[in-house]
Amino acid sequence: MSHPQVLRDLALFVEVAKRKSFSRAADALDMPISSLSRRITQFEATIGVRLLDRTTRKLALTAYGEAYLVQATRVVEDAQRSFEDLVAQAKGPSGQLTVAAPTDFWVTRHLSAIASDFAQQHEQVHVHLDLRSAAVDLIQESYDLAICTEVPREASVIVRKVGSIENGLFAAPDYLRAHGRPDHPGSLSRHEILLSAPSAAWLLSRGKEIHTAQVSGRLSCNSLSLIRHLALAGRGIAALSLNDVERDLEAGRLERILADWATPATDVFVVTTSRLVPAKVRCFIDFLVPRLGTAFGESRRASDPVMRRAEAG
Repeated sequence: MSHPQVLRDLALFVEVAKRKSFSRAADALDMPISSLSRRITQFEATIGVRLLDRTTRKLALTAYGEAYLVQATRVVEDAQRSFEDLVAQAKGPSGQLTVAAPTDFWVTRHLSAIASDFAQQHEQVHVHLDLRSAAVDLIQESYDLAICTEVPREASVIVRKVGSIENGLFAAPDYLRAHGRPDHPGSLSRHEILLSAPSAAWLLSRGKEIHTAQVSGRLSCNSLSLIRHLALAGRGIAALSLNDVERDLEAGRLERILADWATPATDVFVVTTSRLVPAKVRCFIDFLVPRLGTAFGESRRASDPVMRRAEAG
C-alpha cells in the first residue's frame, strides 16, 4: 500500500471512529457508505487487526482501534494542518468556517460585527454562524468551533476561556414604582422574578458578605432575550448581562438594583475538537479573542455610573 493511500485510509478510519457511524462519516466525506465500509475493511486486512466492531445496532472501537485512534488522529491532524498552512501561505485562509454560538443578545450585537469584519479581511473564507440555545456536539455536527458560556462535558475537546461577562439585577422604572426597590438580597423573595425556571437560588456577594437569595416568579422562559423584553415591560426583576442591557440603562428603560452586590460573572469559552486546527479556524480565533475582550471591557465601563462620573470629572 502506497504512503498516500495509507494516509487517506487513516483519515477515513479517524472520521468513522470520531462519528461512531459509517453513515454520518460517509455524509461528511461525501462518499457512498459501501465504498467507505469497503476501504475500512481493506485497511484492516492490510494491517492485520480489526479496528471496528460492527453490529446492526451500533459501531464500536476494538481495543486495537482505541489504541490506534490516538496515533491516527495525530497523524491526520498534522497532515491536514500542514496542507492548510501551505494553502494559507499561498493564498491565505480559505474554505467554509462554521461557528456555533448561543442565542444570547450579546452574541447578535458583537459576533455579527466580528464575523463581518473577519470576512472582509479574508475573502476566501465563508463564515456561517449557527445560533443555538442548546449545547452542540462539534464532532457529530461538523462545527469548526463553538462559542459557549458553559464548559462542555466532552473530555476530548479543547476549551479556551476568552473573557467574562459581568451580570447584574435589573428592573424597569414602572416595576420599581409599583413594587418598590429592594435594598437587600433578602427582600428579593417578596418580588416577582423573571427566571429561566420557576424558581432559583441567586448568589450575591458584597465584600466578604455572601447571601443566597431564594427567588421565584410566575413568568419563566429559557430565552434571555425574552426575559429582557419582559423586564422592559415591567413584569419583574431580571438577572442579565451588562452587555445585553447597556443601551437600556443609558435610555432609562431599565435600572440596576442592588448595584453594590455582585452576581457571578458568565465566562465565555471558545471550543475546538483539537489543538491542531486549520488555518481558517486559527485565524478566526486570533481575530475573535481580542475583540470579544475589548467588547466586554467597554461594556463594563459604559455601564458603570461611578466610572463614568470619574471619567467626566
